[in-house]
Amino acid sequence: MRKAVSTGTLENGVGPDRAKERRPEAPGTQGAQTLMRGLDVLEAIASGATDLPALAKKLGTTRTTTHRLASALVDRRYINFTPREGYSLGPKLLELGFQARRDMPLSKAAHGHLQRLAEHTLDTVQLGILDEGVVFYIDKVPGQRRFEIRSSVGDRHPVWCTGLGKALVLDMSEARWASFLDARGPGLPPLSPSSRTAWFDQMRSYAQKGVAFDLEESEPQLRCVAAPIRDASGAIVAAVSVSSLAPYMQPDRMQALSHDVRETARAISAALGWSRQAAIPAGTTVR
Repeated sequence: MRKAVSTGTLENGVGPDRAKERRPEAPGTQGAQTLMRGLDVLEAIASGATDLPALAKKLGTTRTTTHRLASALVDRRYINFTPREGYSLGPKLLELGFQARRDMPLSKAAHGHLQRLAEHTLDTVQLGILDEGVVFYIDKVPGQRRFEIRSSVGDRHPVWCTGLGKALVLDMSEARWASFLDARGPGLPPLSPSSRTAWFDQMRSYAQKGVAFDLEESEPQLRCVAAPIRDASGAIVAAVSVSSLAPYMQPDRMQALSHDVRETARAISAALGWSRQAAIPAGTTVR
């Protein structure tokens, strides 16, 4: 009679733990790892790694593995390769980016209003959201004047110095405001106590009025007026701004534009389900 195999040892003499170690990874796990590595390639190229050695170093993979991943992405048009310039992001990403922008409920709800505001003011109108602590620009309608505001959809800018950024955080606590001010970036001198106090005073005023200004803080000679956009719950989910050069943005005009920008923000908010009484605490004055 054949003896029963011990539960502690398999017939080939390998213990259950060793057998478990030798079990190959599930195909789904391998596929997920390959996908993540492919995304890492895209992000590495976007951050400036344009040749194979730089990509391999950034990813921590062998050149053979890196070349295989990059070649697959080239075949699918997610990246380009030219002998002299190396790797760059490809047209497929551009196609998907435009489609993603069109498919965003916010963009769909906002774009017509942005166009009307741009036609009315003749100035550049932009739409932004807060993403990982910075302003992310998701739509832009150029102005009709003889100069162009140098910004693009996909740009990322600090909160503390931009009209959009300030408008996006008007509902936040002063402690959160301070965190954005303290993250101004390397190379900038610290604000003096008086400048810091003045910035907080401005933010309190903006929060009361429901509008925020960029008074050449982000770029010399560039000013803007921005207002927050709210969803059905009353939470700020985006902001809209009108930007122009300082000669077109004298104090009287900025005050007049404040009404137009707020009305546009309210119209977009209404399209997202907001109403004037949505999620407003008792005793709060509706702006």
